[in-house]
Amino acid sequence: MALLHILQWPDPGLSTPCDPLGDEDLAELIGDMFETMYAAPGRGLAAPQIGVLKRLFVMDATWKDSSDRTAGTPLVMINPELVSVGGQQESGVEGCLSIPGVLTEVQRPNSVTLRWQDETRRWQTGSFDGFAARCIQHEYDHLQGRVTFDHLSPQARLEAEEIYFRNLEKSE
Repeated sequence: MALLHILQWPDPGLSTPCDPLGDEDLAELIGDMFETMYAAPGRGLAAPQIGVLKRLFVMDATWKDSSDRTAGTPLVMINPELVSVGGQQESGVEGCLSIPGVLTEVQRPNSVTLRWQDETRRWQTGSFDGFAARCIQHEYDHLQGRVTFDHLSPQARLEAEEIYFRNLEKSE
């Protein structure tokens, strides 16, 4: 397994909608994506964040809730389709591995039903709520070519971008 390079905003690949996956062998890529996500440390990682413009993301919404990383609930979502979003709109703070050092307040529905292929390419359907629903919507956004900044008002986006670029200057 290998750690992969995570693209940083404003890389154009992060604003590009992704193509569906065919019958490619994804075992190594999926393993590398999980390793990269856990090392970052994040709760989700979408293929476009590593320069692969395909409809794939991995996530583990619960692994940070325990000191035992094996206690998480890793999911592989290939060619995901949103079946429905619902529940109440909730505001929550989100970070993004492609926009390090910036936390943004994003409004999202608190439940989602998704259809996807798992790592064996079997179709699954599941409903998620709370933080898992937020994580799914965040990663799904990446497949659509959207980042957290795209959910902000023009003024809030400008402020968040200024924080991001200040952080970049400090790290150089």
